[in-house]
Amino acid sequence: MNYSFKKLEIPDVVLINTKIFYDERGFFVEKFKFSEFKKYGLEIDIVQVNYAKSKKNVLRGLHYQLNPKAQGKLVYCIKGKIFDVAVDLRKGSPWYGKYVGVELSEGSNVCLWVPRGFAHGYVSLEDDTLVMYLTDEEYSPEYERGILWNDEFLLINWPVKEPIVSKKDSSLPLFKDAENNFLY
Repeated sequence: MNYSFKKLEIPDVVLINTKIFYDERGFFVEKFKFSEFKKYGLEIDIVQVNYAKSKKNVLRGLHYQLNPKAQGKLVYCIKGKIFDVAVDLRKGSPWYGKYVGVELSEGSNVCLWVPRGFAHGYVSLEDDTLVMYLTDEEYSPEYERGILWNDEFLLINWPVKEPIVSKKDSSLPLFKDAENNFLY
C-alpha cells in the first residue's frame, strides 16, 4: 500500500503518509490517488490547486470559506518546513474551538487533510518554503472569512514568537466574532 492514514486528536483531520520509491535517478512519489483516498473514506474531488512561497516566519491564516462554498484542503509542504493548523469551527462538535497542529516538511512526505468546517493556517519555519494545497471547492472571495491567528481563546502554540503577518490577516476577527455557518 502506498498510503497510510492517521486520524489526529480531532478525528476528521487526517495526516496522510505516502510511500516514496527511490532509485539511482532520484525518487518518485504518488501524492494523491482518488481510489486510495476513497478506500479510507475521503472522497475528495480536487477542483483547484494553490501554491505559495514564503519566507521564514511568515504566517498565513486562519482562513476558511462559508457554506455553500466551504473548502476542504489537502496540504503539502513541497520545500522547507511549516507548522500547519486546523481549527474546528463546527458548532456542536466536541472539538469546537479546538485545534490540531502538525509539522509538515519536504522530507517527511506527509500531507494534511483539513475538511470543510475548519479554519486553516500555517507558519513557515524556513526560508523559501513552498506549500501546495489542493481544494475541493474553488476560491470564492464573497464567502472568504478568517479568524485572528493569535486569538487568546484558541491558545494556538505557534512555534514562532514574532511572525510576519499580512495586514489583512492581522485585522481578522476573533473566534467569538467570526461569521460561521458550520454545524457538526
